[in-house]
Amino acid sequence: MLGFSRIWGILLSGKMVLTRYSDKHEMTLQAILKSGATLVLLVLLMPASAGQTRDPATYFFHDSFNDLREEGEIARLEGKVGVLVMFETDDCPWCRRMKEMVLNQVEVQDYFRAHFQVIAINAEGDVLVTGFDGEEVPETDFALRHNRVRATPVFAFFDPSGNMLTRYTGATKDSQEFLWLGEYVVEGHFRTQRFSRYKRERKEGS
Repeated sequence: MLGFSRIWGILLSGKMVLTRYSDKHEMTLQAILKSGATLVLLVLLMPASAGQTRDPATYFFHDSFNDLREEGEIARLEGKVGVLVMFETDDCPWCRRMKEMVLNQVEVQDYFRAHFQVIAINAEGDVLVTGFDGEEVPETDFALRHNRVRATPVFAFFDPSGNMLTRYTGATKDSQEFLWLGEYVVEGHFRTQRFSRYKRERKEGS
């Protein structure tokens, strides 16, 4: 990656060459080059996480053996709010959209991993899941029979003991809305109001 001094040198060199080439356009060229230098400065000063994406399989979801009791205990020991389970299916376009547009955002990953143990469960899969009650069942049974998942994605929030705090079905509009969903749970707003109202208040306040 080019250092700042190298980029600045290139811009200045370009200005000299272009000015010699056409004196009558010097002011225009200077303005263009000045704008370019400003853009470089803005890029260099931009926060490291801005616009960055990372693989959600590694940076959003935790490694897990699908043992909810274990995830709950980890959450308790680390002082987290609880466990977030994303119910998905292989052919779910909205699940794919969330992974490609929202769950890959650095800010989203850092926030949710700081407050939850995050795992994914295939609502049509046959891998065994150990529930909070210790019962071992296939993923599809855990999704449908235990959690009444009939559409995906579903984001189900549990406290460390396995009590469901709230759930959200579908894809959020963008990463900001998903962050608001996290705040809605972390700050306890789910106890007194619906997410639609909380989201509206956040929009009006921003």
